[in-house]
Amino acid sequence: MVDSSNIENIGFDFSDEMLDEIQKNIQSIIESFDVPDDNKNDVIKKINFMYTQTKHLSLTDGLTGLFNRRHFEANLEREFLRAKRYKSDLSVAMIDVDFFKKVNDTYGHACGDYVLKEVAFLINEAFRKTDMVFRYGGEEFVVILTETDASNAVIPLERLRAAVENNHFKYKSQDLKITISIGVTSDLDNAQTPWEFFDFADGALYKAKENGRNQVRIAD
Repeated sequence: MVDSSNIENIGFDFSDEMLDEIQKNIQSIIESFDVPDDNKNDVIKKINFMYTQTKHLSLTDGLTGLFNRRHFEANLEREFLRAKRYKSDLSVAMIDVDFFKKVNDTYGHACGDYVLKEVAFLINEAFRKTDMVFRYGGEEFVVILTETDASNAVIPLERLRAAVENNHFKYKSQDLKITISIGVTSDLDNAQTPWEFFDFADGALYKAKENGRNQVRIAD
């Protein structure tokens, strides 16, 4: 039996459109069966439930419950093109847990997982429902802030940075001091592609880490 928590790692990469098409085709096949309607409806309900679960798992990170990198890439492209077309503000923030490797090396990977889940919770709490929060990979997270320029994005980002710094991280009997570094951009004018736009935020994150960590840095 496949472990649903590892569904992202079993080699399938279905788009949302493909999953929707598969679900519709299966439902059409069942409706064509020569069996009582009550039986058909029961099977269709079960398939729809399984489909909803599968689609949710394909978009979320198993550890933190946040949206995953695949979903980030699709949303970044959509929001970038929308912002370009309608000349609206858009910010992307890249977040990295400082010295995370040291946490894993010192206290073990179970402690590292605990830290990631706690940080993910704090990130999710810091933003509006219209903003989108993703686990990009490892100890890196990304936030897409719609209708927001970098100067306004810094407000919740700085609030998040302080929340992590002041949070009481305790794993078993060990108190942990955790901080994050953040890079953010809203420079749509100088980005030709969504990935170039994202690279601006990544570059700002690198400078935040280079300049001492535990800070928010706007891309130059």
